[in-house]
Amino acid sequence: MEKSKTIVLIHGMFVNNKSWSEWKNYFESKGYKVHAPANPGHKGNPAELRKNIHPQLTQTGFEDVVMNIVKLIDTLPEKPIVIGHSMAGLVVQKLIEMDKAVAGISIDGAPPKNVMAPLSTVKIVWPAVNIFKKSAYMGSLDWYRRAFFNTLPENEIQKAFDEIAVPESRKIGQDTLLKSFSNVDFKKPHQPLLFIAGEKDAIFPPDLTQKIANKYSDKNSIVDYKMFEGKSHFLCGEKGWEEISEYILNWIEKR
Repeated sequence: MEKSKTIVLIHGMFVNNKSWSEWKNYFESKGYKVHAPANPGHKGNPAELRKNIHPQLTQTGFEDVVMNIVKLIDTLPEKPIVIGHSMAGLVVQKLIEMDKAVAGISIDGAPPKNVMAPLSTVKIVWPAVNIFKKSAYMGSLDWYRRAFFNTLPENEIQKAFDEIAVPESRKIGQDTLLKSFSNVDFKKPHQPLLFIAGEKDAIFPPDLTQKIANKYSDKNSIVDYKMFEGKSHFLCGEKGWEEISEYILNWIEKR
């Protein structure tokens, strides 16, 4: 793997870049230059975004998210390591396919268009993806409890919601289902990829993450997989996130 001291953290749906604050601090303390941009239509304080939906939000699609990161990467002095959570796990796959990064880490990543998601995934994300609606989606506290916070103690759920929950563009999820750009070329040689799953992930279960990783077929390219027991889709924010960031750092530095 090419060496790089630059990391780009990419947030997924239903949160914004504020969710990466602890991770940014962690990797900076290890000597990395870290960028954690907001996706288009997601810039701002989560509480304020819940009150006033960003005017760009409903126009933002999956390709817009990817190309926003490409635009950033093209300004950097070196190709970065890219780390993405949820929908941004698929962004990581696309960036690796486009040869925009020296390594990619997909954490609880969304499936590309050419990988079938299980019925459990469809059921829980349908309100946010509903192809018959163009409006923004704002998950309720109960939805976040079931989708993100299913391993959190009840007395921590409201605080987590207040800190990270934001309205979301349905177009992003719709594009991952309908647009050919959301396919991944699994046969193409590529830079190293690490797929991380949470055992208790209620959106993208570990079997799906393993399935995505196993699709890659180039024998000379590195694809690794790691599942963390007891972790939810919120594994980057819930107690014990340091174990995951440390695992990623070790994976990066042993390459």
